[in-house]
Amino acid sequence: MKVYLLKNVEKVGMAGEILKVADGFGANYLIPHKLALAVTPENESFYQKKKKTVEDRKEVIATETSMLAEKIKAISVTLKRKMANGQKLFGSVAPAEVADLLAEKGVSVSKNQILFDKPIKEKGTYEVTVKLSSRLQPKIKLVVAALPE
Repeated sequence: MKVYLLKNVEKVGMAGEILKVADGFGANYLIPHKLALAVTPENESFYQKKKKTVEDRKEVIATETSMLAEKIKAISVTLKRKMANGQKLFGSVAPAEVADLLAEKGVSVSKNQILFDKPIKEKGTYEVTVKLSSRLQPKIKLVVAALPE
């Protein structure tokens, strides 16, 4: 079955693509969840034109995203928090805190785009991933320091 994707579907494809998928997957998952539309021989030319428009738009977005990725790579942020015995945090660092620190530097990302390799619970320097797209995932340097008492 051929489908035109309306939204990005993880491990399947990006919005605006025309893909060949298993009949059951298309009919039972993609179409009912409004993630895709069925492509028939009659409407295929319409979706081909639409695909071209979406590809042009994606190219512009990809350029802007890669520029943002370069800006993010150069950023280093410091988070000062209260600590027990000067080493361990009370709790752990939340993605929202990192997103707020990036916002102060002029980079707007959501907390869902901030990925930690493991929970950050101690003082130190960490690399934090910012997921801009499936391909672009720049890393920033996060320094966790003790708050002066």
